[in-house]
Amino acid sequence: MKKISLLGGTGSIGTQTADLVRLHPEHFQIVSMSFGRNIELGLKMIHEFKPSLVSVLTKEDRDKIVHHVPHTTKLVYGEEGVIEVATKQNADIVVNALLGSVGLIPTLEAIKMKKTIAIANKETLVTAGHLVMGLAKAHNVSILPVDSEHSAIFQSLVGQDITKINRLILTASGGSFRDKTREELKGVSVEAALSHPNWSMGAKITIDSATMMNKGLEVIEARWLFDIPYEKIDVILHKESIIHSMVEYDDTSVIAQLGTPDMRVPIQYALTYPKRLKFPQGKILNLWEMGSLHFQKMDFSRYRCLEYAYYAGKKGGTMTTVLNAANEVAVDGFLKGKISFLHIEELIEKALQEHHTINEPDLDTIQQVDIETREFVTSLLS
Repeated sequence: MKKISLLGGTGSIGTQTADLVRLHPEHFQIVSMSFGRNIELGLKMIHEFKPSLVSVLTKEDRDKIVHHVPHTTKLVYGEEGVIEVATKQNADIVVNALLGSVGLIPTLEAIKMKKTIAIANKETLVTAGHLVMGLAKAHNVSILPVDSEHSAIFQSLVGQDITKINRLILTASGGSFRDKTREELKGVSVEAALSHPNWSMGAKITIDSATMMNKGLEVIEARWLFDIPYEKIDVILHKESIIHSMVEYDDTSVIAQLGTPDMRVPIQYALTYPKRLKFPQGKILNLWEMGSLHFQKMDFSRYRCLEYAYYAGKKGGTMTTVLNAANEVAVDGFLKGKISFLHIEELIEKALQEHHTINEPDLDTIQQVDIETREFVTSLLS
């Protein structure tokens, strides 16, 4: 029985992790969890899974539901509450499904407690990859990828000599606007941007997919997860999302991981690694039903956010913190109707141009740069 601390339980990854616990109750148990604004769903999950520790967003939220949860469930709140969930003593693995840079400190604290980390929170590695991976190495803690692309690379590396890697090749669906020109992107609606052709994801990640920032963040994640320089990380368009990513070796062999688009598969692999577990709801991949698979070279002039991610990653230091913070504020502005779709990348570019990189930043510096960047981009919104 693997005991899970679930951070971000009511989000897309969180609810799909819960699906796996339902499918395999003899293998998995949620012993602690956190959730944010979706209190109704959070309460349902508390009553279904009966975790002994739950963190909510605010003290007001705690007071609102404290009399509606089992007496065996301890309720906490805020950042300290999430940290308490992440460091739950009897948990074996922490699934970090939080959205945004709020996932960083709970991850660091969980690593100090020698918890295995199943990471679905891109921003943690993007913002402070050097701190996270350095601490994980010091405490001999495994960081297991949950993203389908990183899971595919991870699976393609099993049993291989990592010194013989020539390239990591991340595949990208292209998002909801992959067939539109930049001219056609002017004035696109939020509703259209949220219509992803292949995957069911949260709003922020779906917008990131449309701008290709999602793939840019994944490039930075891959650099830290697999200790590979940016010059050896490529991105290609693959509209069907069947090949989730590939690894090319020095002898020109390419190993890929394929499957139908279902995020529960890589989540389950992270939970069961190094073993595999039958997935009874999985759709079998019959390639003859696909007919053909398509690939396209990435156009950086079309997807400028991806170019910005490579730029920030190669600059290093606090530049990736700026990239992530600027993107979070800009995407939120678009979702709230304050700016246009193309304005997202303009705000990110301005934030990057304004920033002077600080190399090897400590946690306090990262947090300060994050705050300053958010304030700067917010001022541009208004």
